[in-house]
Amino acid sequence: MHSLLQLRTPACCLLVATLFIITPGDAAAQEGVPSPRVQCAAGQAAAYACDGVDLLSRLAPADMGAMTENGQSTLNDLWGWTDAETGMEVAVIGRSNGTSFVDVTDPSSPQYLGNLPLRAGTVASSWRDVKVYADHVYITADNADGAGVQIFDLRQLRGLASGSRTFAETAVYDGISRAHNLVINEDSGFLYVVGSGGESSCGGGLHMVDISEPASPQFVACFSDPGTGRAGTGYVHDAQCVTYQGPDTDHTGREICFGLNETHVTISDVTDKTAALPLARASYPNVAYVHQGWLSADQRYFFQGDELDEQQGITTSRRTLVWDVSDLDDPVLATEYFAPGTSIDHNMYVVGNRLYQSNYVDGLQVIDISDPENPQQIGFFDTQSVPGTWSGSWSNYPFFRSGAIAVTSSHDGLFMVQESDRALVTDVAEAAELPQVVRLASIYPNPFQNATTVIVEVDRRMHVRLFVTDMAGREVLGVHNGDMPAGTQHFRIPAATLAGGAYLVHLDGDGVSATQSIILLK
Repeated sequence: MHSLLQLRTPACCLLVATLFIITPGDAAAQEGVPSPRVQCAAGQAAAYACDGVDLLSRLAPADMGAMTENGQSTLNDLWGWTDAETGMEVAVIGRSNGTSFVDVTDPSSPQYLGNLPLRAGTVASSWRDVKVYADHVYITADNADGAGVQIFDLRQLRGLASGSRTFAETAVYDGISRAHNLVINEDSGFLYVVGSGGESSCGGGLHMVDISEPASPQFVACFSDPGTGRAGTGYVHDAQCVTYQGPDTDHTGREICFGLNETHVTISDVTDKTAALPLARASYPNVAYVHQGWLSADQRYFFQGDELDEQQGITTSRRTLVWDVSDLDDPVLATEYFAPGTSIDHNMYVVGNRLYQSNYVDGLQVIDISDPENPQQIGFFDTQSVPGTWSGSWSNYPFFRSGAIAVTSSHDGLFMVQESDRALVTDVAEAAELPQVVRLASIYPNPFQNATTVIVEVDRRMHVRLFVTDMAGREVLGVHNGDMPAGTQHFRIPAATLAGGAYLVHLDGDGVSATQSIILLK
């Protein structure tokens, strides 16, 4: 979903900014007393346990719409939005009683913008999920009949100063009554509602929705893999769906979903929504609850958490399962990574060679996956102050251009943190000039007969190599190898130099690689 090139300014060029730190029980801090970035030193940052992760800011739940007549609601899921037009960065935070929007363009000084209430007639829910596509956020809730999927146009946030506004939803998708989770493939423009309830629940499997027109979603089809899930209906608790560019060339360019189905990890081809195909299912020793996971940047490995193994005493310490999925039809459990502590692992995401994992009472864990089969924890930040097995860090969002990581903690608020050895970009104009992605934007026509055009997008001048190989990996055509200016570049591949058949177009630039298949008809 994210082929992001995350760049940082060098340590010598750190931009020092003012931020607001709120420490537990510190009334002065809750009034917004300014303070510099709090470095993690001797295992502490402003009363929070840490290692190698600094505190930029904290926004308490009460300061972003979480107070109700019955007290404080809890926080749960979050996602992020970067406005391509203005550079504004927003954290979208699920609460049991609604959704909060926080401007984190300067992560040292987050600004609460307002609240999207629960859908009328629905009840509060501890399980809310949010995802973003094409400047719109999609929100659902579990155990809340009638919640459907709320849709909100995030462009309404442009230019707003901090304030306690109440927003109205832009649209609602009523194809399901409630759901546990939402999954979006930004490349295909499809929303996959999973763990849903209601008449069109698809057995809790993939409820597939076309969101190419973001505010006018259209149901397309159901898909489930019976025999998985606790009820055997193919229930999907969470998933990641991608346009596949990994090492298994049999499936290059196909839309593949990796499902976390309570009892199994599943892999499915959903390119044809009305004729989706199960490719593989896999289990492992001491399964308790297959919960959530994320692919490595090269799509060769899949990192997966089991939510209940620690709680049930099945494992002696925190466990992350690492799957070798280089053959999508035959995934292999490469290793089980055990980390200190017995807290429950929840959501995890990959950026480059880092795995960012939220672990409830132990907060955010930073894991080096340079060697995917030998992960190493290199940092953490404990967000929790309220004791309890299910309190603490629910989720995190590590994809912001600034390098800051947003972390939700159920009772403690929104934390903006950053690895200690990385610098922060807080100036919007400067951040807008930094590369967000280098990518193969499109190839057209494909298949082709006379010639095809490859479009590459970069956000700053960098060295880029673009070349074509046959399906056996032999290079057959060099297209470009040198500096490329910022912007969009078009490269023509003529048919005259190639025989008919299938090929792979490869892009390499500043540590990011991408591959896409092409077909020459002759």
